[in-house]
Amino acid sequence: MEPQHLIDRAHRLIAPGRRRVLGIAGAPGAGKSTLAAHLADRLGQAAVLVPMDGFHLAGAELERLGRTDRKGAPDTFDATGYTALLTRLRTPQPPGTVVYAPAYDRSLEEPVAGSIPVPAPLDAPLVITEGNYLLLDEGPWAAVRDLLDEVWFLELDQDERLRRLIDRHERFGKPRQRAEHFARTSDEANARLVRQGRDRADLVVSFAPNTVLPSAGGDPLRRAG
Repeated sequence: MEPQHLIDRAHRLIAPGRRRVLGIAGAPGAGKSTLAAHLADRLGQAAVLVPMDGFHLAGAELERLGRTDRKGAPDTFDATGYTALLTRLRTPQPPGTVVYAPAYDRSLEEPVAGSIPVPAPLDAPLVITEGNYLLLDEGPWAAVRDLLDEVWFLELDQDERLRRLIDRHERFGKPRQRAEHFARTSDEANARLVRQGRDRADLVVSFAPNTVLPSAGGDPLRRAG
């Protein structure tokens, strides 16, 4: 499946004046953030990107809870806060209303509140959200699926996904050895949980091992069989 087909599919969700939410799920390193940003860029003002990662618990709270080494696991996010935001975004808002969503700063490895302005549905009818646990059917995460109009599940060749994930950890400050350890232990444990939700997706998109993930120019994708 080529990116234009994905863009067209996302575009069909747009209903002027009515808020709809497209979710993009997948394991760590599968390309969720890149594809979501590509779609938002191509759809222009009609779409706003609101990543799940803005609901990471702060580093100080993870340390207090003893979960620092498990960062990225389901219980290291404010899942209830995320579902509350999705609910608010689906609630009709008067023209001119702006709802602010948090973002995640990878350079700081911290969430930053009030970073993403989301206009009322009249001005931005489509919200694109991406994250690991949109299809997880456990605890507070189980409420997320019903708040999404459509969910896509991204897959990438396992070796390539790990390579990109390790490179990303290293790029944002982890020493190579620690990056490899974190990717193969904590991240892989989370990936196994993520894969449990694959069959709940409306669409499964598989990246070929040598695929350059979508950028403004658009690169080939193929749908899983």
